[in-house]
Amino acid sequence: MHKTSARLLALLSLLQTHRDWSGEDLAGRLDVTSRTVRRDMDRLRELGYPITTVKGPAGGYRLDAGTHLPPLLFDDDQAVALAVALQTAAAGTAVAEDASRALATLRQVMPPHLRRRIDLLRVTAVQPPAGHHARVETQVLTDLSRVIHAHEELRFDYAPSSGTPADDPRRVQPHHLVTWRRHWYLVAWDLHREDWRTFRVDRIRPRTPTGPRFAPRELPGGEVSTFVTGRFRGHDGTTPDWPCQGEVVLGLPAAEVAPFAQDGIVEELDSRRCRLVLGSWSWTGLAAAIGRFDTDIEVVGPPRLATAFGDLAARYAHAAHSTRAQTDPPRRARNSPPAGPENA
Repeated sequence: MHKTSARLLALLSLLQTHRDWSGEDLAGRLDVTSRTVRRDMDRLRELGYPITTVKGPAGGYRLDAGTHLPPLLFDDDQAVALAVALQTAAAGTAVAEDASRALATLRQVMPPHLRRRIDLLRVTAVQPPAGHHARVETQVLTDLSRVIHAHEELRFDYAPSSGTPADDPRRVQPHHLVTWRRHWYLVAWDLHREDWRTFRVDRIRPRTPTGPRFAPRELPGGEVSTFVTGRFRGHDGTTPDWPCQGEVVLGLPAAEVAPFAQDGIVEELDSRRCRLVLGSWSWTGLAAAIGRFDTDIEVVGPPRLATAFGDLAARYAHAAHSTRAQTDPPRRARNSPPAGPENA
């Protein structure tokens, strides 16, 4: 039984590399027969893994997305990275409570050696001052993301501020979900007022069903960042007018980027990517600030930001090849005799 369980885990690890596998290749990797591979595939399907059969001369298998979340398999480094990300998200983000519960679940099933690594890697994420952060329900973010991508009209109840009665139900065409200074906002065309509006997501309570599909409109100014900064500039007198401002697409969810974007504008693109507009006093400083997110970066513009990334890359590459370890003479081992004719 232990041998079968270990083989199933090895098989699942191979399938999670996001490629098609022929039965013959899998049998060779696992040192079993093709018949055993077929039986193991049936066992994984019984456990809830959506494994499909690939048609072709040799046939094969693929792990697809399913209708529910099956058990997942992570290597040690992936598990540690996931735990650190959850620790970061558990403070000062809209999904803090969900992140804390997920972290507790992950830690509970970790083997002792990984649990010790997590306990040593404690991350302290500084929360915003009281009253500057409103909690947003994850389900509301999910519902808004869905109607935005489906281009469906939305009806919702909206409370203008805490302690005041809700307005009559609003009916809008939702276009963008963004964050600005630790608050989530919905940018939408208000069908009643026939104008663009920004709505605080923590005050939105969506209604069902949603309305008909609509053709997306173009924002005034063309860019989400231009529209949002224009709406908020002057309201509190604190919006900085950075001399260098750039736009990038990051390979991270908006919820993970927003708490650390400072005065930047973060727009959700999908569940794994977001658009970030950020400013700085110099192009090099801006590139360095964006680089700290430690993920894939696609520069949207301007060209000077791409040039700054190239300059930083050259400097970092030079630094990597000019360390003291490569230039300094090796140190003598402790208690070793001094170099001389007989010891040289």
